[in-house]
Amino acid sequence: MDTDTTEGPELVLQGKFADAATRAACSQDSPPAEDEGVIRIPVRMVDQIRKACDAAEAAGTQL
Repeated sequence: MDTDTTEGPELVLQGKFADAATRAACSQDSPPAEDEGVIRIPVRMVDQIRKACDAAEAAGTQL
């Protein structure tokens, strides 16, 4: 969680860069902005991400 951004708090995720075919497929549905990329996050990390999202949501107005 990064609370020091100019646009407000953001989750910071780590993952592997997606291959060209995956990036192209994702871009058809939702083209990434200039400062965005497509990453792959292992399923084993889903629980950690869920907990981080829950904590960020709970902190809501406190951040």
